Amino acid sequence: MNKPLSDRDFAPLHRRGFLTGVGALVVAASLPAGPRVARAAGAEFAPNAFIRIAGDGKITLIMRDVEMGQGIWTGASMLLAEELDVGLDQVTPEFAPPDEKLYASPVLMTQATGGSTSIRGDWEQFRKTAAITRSVLVQAASQQWGVDAATCTVERGTVHHAASGRSATYGSLAALAATLPLPADAPLKPKETWKLIGTPQKRLDTATKVNGGTVYGIDVQVPGQKVASVAMCPVLGGKLRKVEDVAARKIKGVVAVLKLDNGVAVVGDHFGAAQKGLDALEIEWDLGPNARLSQAEIVEGHRVASRGNGIVAKAEGDAPAAISGAAVKLDAVYQLPFLSHAPMEPINCTVHVKPDGVEVWCGTQVPGRAQDEAAKAAGVEKAKVTIHSHMIGGGFGRRLEAEYVGIATALAKQVPYPLKMIWSRETDIRHDRFRPYYYDQVSAGLDAKGRIVGWTHKVTGSTVMARWAPPGMKPNGLDPDTVECAEETPYEIPAHHVSWVRHEPPGVVTAWWRGVGPAHNVFVVEGFIDELAHAAKQDPVAFRKPLLAKNPRSLKVLELAAEKAGWGAPLPKGVGRGIMLENAFGSFLSVVCEAEVAEGGDVRLRRIVAALDCGQVINPDSVKAQIEGGLVFGLTAALYGEITLDKGRVQQSNFNTYRMLRMNETPPIEVHLVDSSEKPGGLGETGTAAAFPAVANAVFAASGRRVRTLPILSNAKVG
Repeated sequence: MNKPLSDRDFAPLHRRGFLTGVGALVVAASLPAGPRVARAAGAEFAPNAFIRIAGDGKITLIMRDVEMGQGIWTGASMLLAEELDVGLDQVTPEFAPPDEKLYASPVLMTQATGGSTSIRGDWEQFRKTAAITRSVLVQAASQQWGVDAATCTVERGTVHHAASGRSATYGSLAALAATLPLPADAPLKPKETWKLIGTPQKRLDTATKVNGGTVYGIDVQVPGQKVASVAMCPVLGGKLRKVEDVAARKIKGVVAVLKLDNGVAVVGDHFGAAQKGLDALEIEWDLGPNARLSQAEIVEGHRVASRGNGIVAKAEGDAPAAISGAAVKLDAVYQLPFLSHAPMEPINCTVHVKPDGVEVWCGTQVPGRAQDEAAKAAGVEKAKVTIHSHMIGGGFGRRLEAEYVGIATALAKQVPYPLKMIWSRETDIRHDRFRPYYYDQVSAGLDAKGRIVGWTHKVTGSTVMARWAPPGMKPNGLDPDTVECAEETPYEIPAHHVSWVRHEPPGVVTAWWRGVGPAHNVFVVEGFIDELAHAAKQDPVAFRKPLLAKNPRSLKVLELAAEKAGWGAPLPKGVGRGIMLENAFGSFLSVVCEAEVAEGGDVRLRRIVAALDCGQVINPDSVKAQIEGGLVFGLTAALYGEITLDKGRVQQSNFNTYRMLRMNETPPIEVHLVDSSEKPGGLGETGTAAAFPAVANAVFAASGRRVRTLPILSNAKVG
């Protein structure tokens, strides 16, 4: 996920600052105007810093962004290495500790990794910080040698003075550099001198992932630890009434049975024993007020709520009047289901509650919130909680939530040893915090020439922002995430009205899911644009082009995707191409999906072609991988993804009932990049949002059946 704010909330950075240590130069994130003399702060790393250069030459980048498979540690290290004039192999990234003041994302304004914001936040800040660091080190060398700094050059972390033949490594200069006045600014390298940015680079985390050296949260081994398997009340709002544990305690390796208000855990010497013990428990639940809740009630609740007047997000012109007088009128209802994050690494957390504090080992997108949850559950001050962050085996917004850290801590508080809590896949899916259900009503009118004269879009669904980041709500009560990419589309529409009806369904907690607002709204907007093109009897690409006269970057990717996909070339019967376009997360993307629909309704994906303008590319290999991975994630959800409830219980439990797109079902994916010098856009969620309308429009082109409700396949049929 993940994302609290839109690209419009991305503000340029203006402040920078420094801290240094004896024998090591440490540079922090904010740079106040005017020079400062750095102060000795001890040989240990100071937490208000991004860069550390040790006396032995080791260069450490303290990363506020969490690595969860998106490649940000490599991309950020490339930015740093470029401006430091060092090799990528000379930079070692490390996790930043929880510290909102020092490590808050300049885009999200909190210490969180999400919303496709990492490179957008790092782009200026990390390069500027590195450039200033480089200038100080060169100044140290020039002072040591008594030469003009302008006559010095740097290569791979070594300062050279050609005229005298002298050279010095960054490590040997760190102590002296730490005593010098620090400039408020330093020039960035011109693009034509870049050695790393824009070139394909191997990811820094690949080797250890291949050889098994990467330690994810689920891999943590703390001396003396035990393992807990957990059963939570199957209905949200329910409680544990009683548990019979005699049989469980007889199982070899079972150590203890622990209770929570709404759950129970069995502790074992290993997970196998804990899980067997859990299966042997006889549990009686008080299922609470949602025990009779059905999926039909949830859907009906949204439908009824949608009749209300929504909070207005956009009102340009008189859209209802324009539609009323249009030559052609079109109305549609689009619905999107609850979705689970279902990361490959299920929820886990290791906690040791000690007399003098709490230690937590976990993968989290929000280390500060994880610290808060542990402190609250343990009943200690936040400062007494130490967070050991680990690589994440897929986040997708799930680990923007930290309630599981509180649950693990509440269990660990009951025992004297370190306790690792692991959720089974079934527990992970059934007790996820789900992508909201959406019920959207859209209407539009066309004139006699097939041009859009008016458009209305009413979104009905819950708000994540109000719970997760209340300051992000607009003064009128609008959650901007619910209307992102609906409020501002790529197209020029003369009369445009967008609103949102808040509806909080019972029985679930909703959360951000990879692609957030755009993953919902791009599906609706691009699906409806496709419907309008058909109603106007125009080709979907030709229909879009006149609407993009003021959006050249979108027009370019649309034309590029169509060209590379062979748009308009003949296709066999039952095969169709669907196209979509989006401006989201600061990037511009168009995707063409080629799909085959059999007579029985089975859908086979044949080919995906994407054209992307994400501004300045950092690592083209990573860019393509992000789009490919995002598309696969989105195609999976578009075809199969759905969480439903019956009697208050989530019906899906594992990958047999919550289907993934399999390798043999995944089509060839081409990603074509537009060369651009614009500031970088986001990528983590861009491809995911694009997948939904691309495949839905392809299904229509192949079969004539319009997809307005997801998932596309139910029991492997189009319906």
